[in-house]
Amino acid sequence: MNVAVLGGTGKTGRAVVAALAQVGVSARPLGRSAFQDLPAALAGADAVHVVAPNLHPDEPAYVASVLEAARAAGVDRLTYHSVASPYAPAMPHHLGKAVAEDLVRRSGLRWTVLQPCAYVQNFVPALRDLPAAPEAGGELAVPYAVDTPFGLVDLDDVAAATAVVLTTPGHDGATYEIGGPALVSVADVAAAASEVLGRPVAARRTDPDAWRGDGLDERERTWLLAMFAYYDDHGLPTGPLPLTALLGLVGRAPRSVGAVLRRDLAGTS
Repeated sequence: MNVAVLGGTGKTGRAVVAALAQVGVSARPLGRSAFQDLPAALAGADAVHVVAPNLHPDEPAYVASVLEAARAAGVDRLTYHSVASPYAPAMPHHLGKAVAEDLVRRSGLRWTVLQPCAYVQNFVPALRDLPAAPEAGGELAVPYAVDTPFGLVDLDDVAAATAVVLTTPGHDGATYEIGGPALVSVADVAAAASEVLGRPVAARRTDPDAWRGDGLDERERTWLLAMFAYYDDHGLPTGPLPLTALLGLVGRAPRSVGAVLRRDLAGTS
Protein backbone atom coordinates (compact mmCIF):
# COMPACT_ATOMS: atom_id res chain seq x y z
CA MET A 1 0.00 0.00 0.00
CA ASN A 2 1.16 3.51 -0.80
CA VAL A 3 -0.37 6.56 0.90
CA ALA A 4 0.20 10.17 -0.13
CA VAL A 5 0.09 12.43 2.94
CA LEU A 6 -0.76 15.96 1.85
CA GLY A 7 0.58 18.29 4.51
CA GLY A 8 3.08 15.56 5.32
CA THR A 9 5.84 18.02 6.23
CA GLY A 10 3.92 19.55 9.15
CA LYS A 11 3.74 18.14 12.68
CA THR A 12 0.49 16.25 12.09
CA GLY A 13 1.56 14.96 8.70
CA ARG A 14 4.93 13.81 10.02
CA ALA A 15 3.20 11.92 12.82
CA VAL A 16 0.89 10.19 10.32
CA VAL A 17 3.82 9.24 8.08
CA ALA A 18 5.61 7.75 11.11
CA ALA A 19 2.50 5.85 12.23
CA LEU A 20 2.04 4.37 8.77
CA ALA A 21 5.71 3.36 8.65
CA GLN A 22 5.25 1.52 11.97
CA VAL A 23 2.64 -0.73 10.32
CA GLY A 24 4.73 -1.29 7.20
CA VAL A 25 2.94 1.13 4.89
CA SER A 26 4.87 3.30 2.46
CA ALA A 27 3.86 6.94 2.99
CA ARG A 28 4.75 9.80 0.66
CA PRO A 29 4.88 13.16 2.50
CA LEU A 30 3.82 16.02 0.22
CA GLY A 31 4.31 19.71 0.97
CA ARG A 32 3.13 22.86 -0.79
CA SER A 33 5.37 22.28 -3.79
CA ALA A 34 3.19 19.28 -4.71
CA PHE A 35 0.50 21.72 -5.88
CA GLN A 36 2.63 22.65 -8.87
CA ASP A 37 1.30 19.40 -10.40
CA LEU A 38 -0.83 17.69 -7.81
CA PRO A 39 -2.20 14.88 -10.02
CA ALA A 40 1.38 13.88 -10.83
CA ALA A 41 2.31 14.05 -7.13
CA LEU A 42 -0.60 11.72 -6.28
CA ALA A 43 0.03 9.30 -9.14
CA GLY A 44 0.46 5.71 -7.98
CA ALA A 45 -1.01 6.32 -4.53
CA ASP A 46 -3.64 3.94 -3.19
CA ALA A 47 -5.01 6.61 -0.85
CA VAL A 48 -4.44 10.22 0.12
CA HIS A 49 -4.62 11.68 3.61
CA VAL A 50 -5.37 15.41 3.63
CA VAL A 51 -4.08 17.80 6.30
CA ALA A 52 -4.65 21.42 5.26
CA PRO A 53 -2.26 24.16 6.43
CA ASN A 54 -3.21 25.60 9.80
CA LEU A 55 -5.70 28.51 9.54
CA HIS A 56 -5.85 28.22 5.76
CA PRO A 57 -7.74 31.24 4.36
CA ASP A 58 -9.95 29.05 2.11
CA GLU A 59 -9.85 25.43 3.20
CA PRO A 60 -12.84 24.40 1.06
CA ALA A 61 -10.99 25.57 -2.07
CA TYR A 62 -7.86 23.75 -0.90
CA VAL A 63 -9.76 20.51 -0.35
CA ALA A 64 -11.68 20.89 -3.63
CA SER A 65 -8.38 21.09 -5.51
CA VAL A 66 -7.16 17.92 -3.77
CA LEU A 67 -10.37 16.07 -4.63
CA GLU A 68 -10.07 17.08 -8.28
CA ALA A 69 -6.42 15.99 -8.39
CA ALA A 70 -7.21 12.68 -6.67
CA ARG A 71 -9.87 11.88 -9.26
CA ALA A 72 -7.49 12.85 -12.06
CA ALA A 73 -4.77 10.61 -10.62
CA GLY A 74 -7.14 7.67 -10.17
CA VAL A 75 -6.94 7.73 -6.35
CA ASP A 76 -10.34 6.67 -5.01
CA ARG A 77 -9.64 6.57 -1.23
CA LEU A 78 -9.28 9.74 0.86
CA THR A 79 -9.12 10.52 4.55
CA TYR A 80 -9.60 14.10 5.71
CA HIS A 81 -8.15 15.61 8.88
CA SER A 82 -10.88 17.98 10.07
CA VAL A 83 -11.46 19.27 13.61
CA ALA A 84 -13.72 18.62 16.58
CA SER A 85 -16.90 20.73 16.49
CA PRO A 86 -16.49 21.91 12.89
CA TYR A 87 -20.04 23.26 12.83
CA ALA A 88 -19.54 25.94 15.52
CA PRO A 89 -20.59 29.26 13.93
CA ALA A 90 -18.43 31.26 16.37
CA MET A 91 -15.18 29.79 14.98
CA PRO A 92 -14.63 30.72 11.31
CA HIS A 93 -11.75 28.31 10.70
CA HIS A 94 -13.83 25.44 12.09
CA LEU A 95 -16.67 26.35 9.71
CA GLY A 96 -14.21 26.20 6.81
CA LYS A 97 -13.52 22.60 7.70
CA ALA A 98 -17.26 21.87 7.92
CA VAL A 99 -17.72 23.09 4.34
CA ALA A 100 -14.69 21.05 3.26
CA GLU A 101 -16.18 17.96 4.95
CA ASP A 102 -19.30 18.40 2.82
CA LEU A 103 -17.15 18.47 -0.32
CA VAL A 104 -15.42 15.26 0.77
CA ARG A 105 -18.74 13.52 1.43
CA ARG A 106 -20.04 14.46 -2.04
CA SER A 107 -16.78 13.70 -3.85
CA GLY A 108 -17.65 10.25 -5.14
CA LEU A 109 -14.47 8.89 -3.51
CA ARG A 110 -14.31 6.41 -0.66
CA TRP A 111 -13.79 8.71 2.30
CA THR A 112 -13.36 8.91 6.06
CA VAL A 113 -13.40 12.13 8.11
CA LEU A 114 -11.38 12.46 11.32
CA GLN A 115 -12.33 15.24 13.76
CA PRO A 116 -9.57 15.46 16.40
CA CYS A 117 -9.64 17.67 19.46
CA ALA A 118 -6.68 19.91 20.34
CA TYR A 119 -3.40 18.11 21.05
CA VAL A 120 -1.85 17.75 24.48
CA GLN A 121 1.40 18.60 22.69
CA ASN A 122 0.18 22.18 22.17
CA PHE A 123 1.10 22.84 25.82
CA VAL A 124 4.47 21.10 25.84
CA PRO A 125 6.65 24.00 24.57
CA ALA A 126 5.38 26.34 27.30
CA LEU A 127 5.90 23.67 29.94
CA ARG A 128 9.44 23.01 28.73
CA ASP A 129 10.22 26.72 29.10
CA LEU A 130 9.29 26.82 32.79
CA PRO A 131 12.09 27.50 35.31
CA ALA A 132 14.06 24.37 36.16
CA ALA A 133 14.50 25.11 39.88
CA PRO A 134 11.93 23.20 41.97
CA GLU A 135 11.28 26.21 44.19
CA ALA A 136 10.55 28.44 41.17
CA GLY A 137 7.27 26.76 40.26
CA GLY A 138 5.73 28.17 37.12
CA GLU A 139 2.58 29.06 35.25
CA LEU A 140 0.75 27.63 32.29
CA ALA A 141 -0.88 30.79 30.93
CA VAL A 142 -3.51 30.74 28.17
CA PRO A 143 -5.86 33.47 26.85
CA TYR A 144 -9.03 31.52 27.66
CA ALA A 145 -10.69 29.83 30.63
CA VAL A 146 -8.59 27.27 32.49
CA ASP A 147 -11.57 25.33 33.85
CA THR A 148 -13.67 24.53 30.76
CA PRO A 149 -13.62 20.95 29.43
CA PHE A 150 -11.54 19.67 26.52
CA GLY A 151 -11.05 16.20 25.06
CA LEU A 152 -7.32 16.84 24.71
CA VAL A 153 -5.68 14.08 22.70
CA ASP A 154 -2.18 12.77 22.05
CA LEU A 155 -0.98 13.64 18.54
CA ASP A 156 0.62 10.20 18.27
CA ASP A 157 -2.74 8.60 19.11
CA VAL A 158 -4.43 10.64 16.37
CA ALA A 159 -1.75 9.50 13.91
CA ALA A 160 -2.11 5.87 14.99
CA ALA A 161 -5.89 6.08 14.56
CA THR A 162 -5.38 7.54 11.09
CA ALA A 163 -3.14 4.60 10.21
CA VAL A 164 -5.82 2.20 11.44
CA VAL A 165 -8.45 3.88 9.28
CA LEU A 166 -6.20 3.69 6.22
CA THR A 167 -5.11 0.08 6.69
CA THR A 168 -8.15 -1.78 8.07
CA PRO A 169 -11.60 -2.30 6.51
CA GLY A 170 -14.91 -0.83 7.61
CA HIS A 171 -14.23 2.91 7.67
CA ASP A 172 -15.64 4.10 4.35
CA GLY A 173 -18.29 6.76 4.92
CA ALA A 174 -17.43 7.15 8.60
CA THR A 175 -16.86 10.35 10.59
CA TYR A 176 -14.89 9.90 13.80
CA GLU A 177 -14.64 12.53 16.51
CA ILE A 178 -11.23 11.90 18.08
CA GLY A 179 -10.95 12.88 21.73
CA GLY A 180 -8.65 11.70 24.48
CA PRO A 181 -9.63 9.22 27.20
CA ALA A 182 -11.12 11.84 29.56
CA LEU A 183 -12.39 15.39 29.60
CA VAL A 184 -9.77 17.69 31.10
CA SER A 185 -9.18 21.40 31.61
CA VAL A 186 -6.04 23.50 31.30
CA ALA A 187 -5.94 23.41 35.09
CA ASP A 188 -5.81 19.61 34.87
CA VAL A 189 -2.90 19.87 32.41
CA ALA A 190 -1.07 22.12 34.87
CA ALA A 191 -1.73 19.65 37.71
CA ALA A 192 -0.40 16.77 35.61
CA ALA A 193 2.66 18.83 34.72
CA SER A 194 3.25 19.55 38.40
CA GLU A 195 3.36 15.83 39.09
CA VAL A 196 5.64 15.06 36.13
CA LEU A 197 8.04 17.95 36.77
CA GLY A 198 8.07 17.64 40.54
CA ARG A 199 7.32 21.30 41.13
CA PRO A 200 4.14 23.38 41.26
CA VAL A 201 2.66 24.59 37.99
CA ALA A 202 -0.35 26.88 38.15
CA ALA A 203 -2.87 27.51 35.38
CA ARG A 204 -3.76 31.13 34.67
CA ARG A 205 -6.11 32.80 32.20
CA THR A 206 -4.57 35.87 30.62
CA ASP A 207 -6.42 38.76 29.01
CA PRO A 208 -7.06 37.78 25.36
CA ASP A 209 -7.02 41.47 24.40
CA ALA A 210 -3.36 41.53 25.45
CA TRP A 211 -2.54 38.43 23.36
CA ARG A 212 -0.31 39.53 20.49
CA GLY A 213 -0.30 36.49 18.24
CA ASP A 214 3.24 37.11 17.05
CA GLY A 215 3.75 36.29 13.38
CA LEU A 216 0.04 36.12 12.57
CA ASP A 217 -1.82 38.36 10.16
CA GLU A 218 -4.99 40.17 11.19
CA ARG A 219 -7.30 37.47 9.81
CA GLU A 220 -5.48 34.69 11.68
CA ARG A 221 -5.43 36.73 14.88
CA THR A 222 -9.16 37.48 14.60
CA TRP A 223 -9.99 33.82 14.01
CA LEU A 224 -7.98 32.68 17.01
CA LEU A 225 -9.48 35.34 19.29
CA ALA A 226 -12.91 34.04 18.26
CA MET A 227 -11.74 30.54 19.17
CA PHE A 228 -10.50 31.72 22.57
CA ALA A 229 -13.89 33.33 23.27
CA TYR A 230 -15.60 30.05 22.36
CA TYR A 231 -13.21 28.15 24.66
CA ASP A 232 -14.05 30.59 27.46
CA ASP A 233 -17.71 29.66 27.24
CA HIS A 234 -17.66 26.03 26.14
CA GLY A 235 -14.18 24.50 26.00
CA LEU A 236 -13.98 21.80 23.33
CA PRO A 237 -15.40 18.59 24.82
CA THR A 238 -15.12 15.39 22.81
CA GLY A 239 -15.94 11.80 23.65
CA PRO A 240 -13.34 9.04 24.06
CA LEU A 241 -15.11 6.06 22.49
CA PRO A 242 -14.16 6.46 18.78
CA LEU A 243 -10.44 6.71 19.54
CA THR A 244 -10.66 3.89 22.09
CA ALA A 245 -12.34 1.65 19.51
CA LEU A 246 -9.91 2.51 16.71
CA LEU A 247 -6.79 1.95 18.80
CA GLY A 248 -8.35 -1.18 20.25
CA LEU A 249 -8.16 -2.69 16.77
CA VAL A 250 -4.35 -2.67 17.15
CA GLY A 251 -4.31 -3.63 20.81
CA ARG A 252 -3.56 -0.35 22.52
CA ALA A 253 -5.40 2.30 24.51
CA PRO A 254 -5.39 6.11 24.25
CA ARG A 255 -2.83 7.95 26.37
CA SER A 256 -3.91 10.22 29.19
CA VAL A 257 -2.61 13.78 29.57
CA GLY A 258 -0.30 12.59 32.32
CA ALA A 259 1.10 9.79 30.16
CA VAL A 260 1.77 12.18 27.27
CA LEU A 261 3.53 14.65 29.55
CA ARG A 262 5.62 11.92 31.15
CA ARG A 263 6.77 10.85 27.70
CA ASP A 264 7.28 14.31 26.20
CA LEU A 265 8.56 16.20 29.23
CA ALA A 266 10.27 13.56 31.35
CA GLY A 267 11.18 11.09 28.63
CA THR A 268 9.42 8.13 30.28
CA SER A 269 6.61 6.02 28.82
